[in-house]
Amino acid sequence: MPRLAVRPATLVLHAALVAVAGLTVAPLAWMVSASLMPTGSATTYPPALLPHPVTLVHYRELFTRLDVARELANSTLIAGLITASSLLINSMAGYAFAKLRFPGRDRLFGFILLGLFIPPQVAMLPLFVMMREAHLVNSYAAVILPSMASVFGIFLVRQYVLGIPDELLDAARVDGAGELRIYWSIIVPLCAPVLVTLAVFVFMSAWNDFMWPLIVLTDGAKYTLPVGLANLAREHVQDAELMMAASVVTLLPVLALFVALQRYYVRGITAGAVKG
Repeated sequence: MPRLAVRPATLVLHAALVAVAGLTVAPLAWMVSASLMPTGSATTYPPALLPHPVTLVHYRELFTRLDVARELANSTLIAGLITASSLLINSMAGYAFAKLRFPGRDRLFGFILLGLFIPPQVAMLPLFVMMREAHLVNSYAAVILPSMASVFGIFLVRQYVLGIPDELLDAARVDGAGELRIYWSIIVPLCAPVLVTLAVFVFMSAWNDFMWPLIVLTDGAKYTLPVGLANLAREHVQDAELMMAASVVTLLPVLALFVALQRYYVRGITAGAVKG
């Protein structure tokens, strides 16, 4: 069989992609390697690339002597509740703005889109005042409530729902289905790719959020992983291997979620980008 000719430009492109991928993965690979090294091995010169011998002592210390297990549970609870509530509220709002007709719909949606241009830091002060007046400071609710809906989530779902034929929804209405039944039985199943995409976005954002939990949580027992990791860094600034182990524990859940849902994530992003 004749061999297919490979153009030099293709080889150069592939080599560049491999180099960029290597540069991206190298720090993460060394982080995992350093977390398995004995104490002091990661700070030697020249730095060791592989652990010798391999040890899990730093991971044991995180879950036995330190509060990482509790902070991991806090982050899981908060990120899970934020993701679930965000999917419900954003999908309902996106469906309403895409398919329901009511006075001022387009103007209201345009006004909501202005929120995309407001930096999140600008809203932190008024949000904190609201949480304080509602007596929610130092509670999980103070972390969860502001993230239950987002302008980006509403926009993403709306763009996807616009591609669903109106005839399908009209046929359901003729058969006697109400809007809630249409939403739950038709819209949600058809929007599965974009909802998975939104779930990945929201979960990663909630899991990695540092500033807002730091502001509204004052009890160390309620700290999330990013906040706890920052405190750990101050107390164990010289223990590089322990910090690498804590970083791996923080990274693994979101990495596993992204890898598991990558196919749906890419499909949702692609479909949302081309719809009306």
